Amino acid sequence: MLASTISSPTRTSQVRILVVDDHPIVRRGMTMLIDREPDLAVCAEAEGLTEALQAFREWKPDLTIADVSLQNGSGLELVKEMIAQCPSVRILVCSMHEEGIYAQRALRAGAKGYINKEQATTELTTAIRRVLKGGVYLSDQMTNSMICQSIGQTEDEPHETPVELLSDRELEVFEQIGHGVTTKQIAEKLYLSPKTIETYRESIKAKLHLSNATELTRLAVQWVLESH
Repeated sequence: MLASTISSPTRTSQVRILVVDDHPIVRRGMTMLIDREPDLAVCAEAEGLTEALQAFREWKPDLTIADVSLQNGSGLELVKEMIAQCPSVRILVCSMHEEGIYAQRALRAGAKGYINKEQATTELTTAIRRVLKGGVYLSDQMTNSMICQSIGQTEDEPHETPVELLSDRELEVFEQIGHGVTTKQIAEKLYLSPKTIETYRESIKAKLHLSNATELTRLAVQWVLESH
């Protein structure tokens, strides 16, 4: 069910924004911040991937703000699907997940920016306006990190971690394992078969050089605790 539909923007000059997040309070907070701006208006809200795509097709927003983790799917998959439907769409990912791991994944998926929710109260409208103008929004730290990578320089701390070897879908499954979600539950949440999830589990173990399910669960739990 669509989480919420907002009334149409009062002026045709207003920018239409779709907010996608599985937490109602977060959606409401973003909507309040956005609606303070006279030229911006939230046209719809959604809590999951299916509802977001429905709202996207119905409202044709100028910009979509999406979390990484959604009620029934991945925000990165949502970005890819929206880009497939409309290559020119502008998308800003806003999440609590670690920027160092997810920002580049979001950009590769087709998003034009990544902002941490802790920064959103002060930086959200800045990020929105930069993306609307055709720019890319990242934190200064992440921007510097990517510049260092592009020119072959290293930072004080190693940027690459074993988890970064995982594909977007594998990382999504890995995170769910870290939250204690069973294979069957992961399959239901991602609309995949349990057999497919087991295949992802085996691939994750191989990439991370893990011998068994116990090691996989232990590492996944540790990663979730350290990165959230």
